[in-house]
Amino acid sequence: MRIISGKLKSRRISAPKNLPVRPTTDMAKESLFNILNNTFYFDAIDVIDLFSGTGNISYEFASRGTKSIYAIDAHFGCIKFINETAKKLDLNINTFKSDVYKFLDKTPLKADVIFADPPYDFNEEQFLKIADVVFEREIINEGGVLIIEHSKHTDLTKHSHHSYDKRYGGNVFSFFEIEAPE
Repeated sequence: MRIISGKLKSRRISAPKNLPVRPTTDMAKESLFNILNNTFYFDAIDVIDLFSGTGNISYEFASRGTKSIYAIDAHFGCIKFINETAKKLDLNINTFKSDVYKFLDKTPLKADVIFADPPYDFNEEQFLKIADVVFEREIINEGGVLIIEHSKHTDLTKHSHHSYDKRYGGNVFSFFEIEAPE
């Protein structure tokens, strides 16, 4: 995996092979960050990275100067790798080893961008539960966005906060906002 932009632009990071992850492709990640770059000033936002895996998305936000980043994953090896990498690259990433749903049920945090990259074999209910809890608990700041990455075979457009989808090959980013357009 490669950091696309920011102070660590072009830096390659190699994750251990034994982690149960599927990192977002560089092409999809670059497209996602082009969208976010047109909406947010990275140095002025708070980010929560759910199902953070290797930390791929967190590193990208950190490289671009995001003020606070929280990476959440249930796998000890993933959290350990993110902590080691963040320390080595001097990145301000806070990690929580937790089941994502338990974290969302209890967190006092709020964010401008919440990114979730759950396993692609989740069923539609599991994906939609993320959006339900984020909006019910008001974890997203006004003007913020929840982005859920999923396969093209999953349809999340029925959720009341769904705004739009962006498709990149077999990957889809579904965007959710407080007030989804009519």
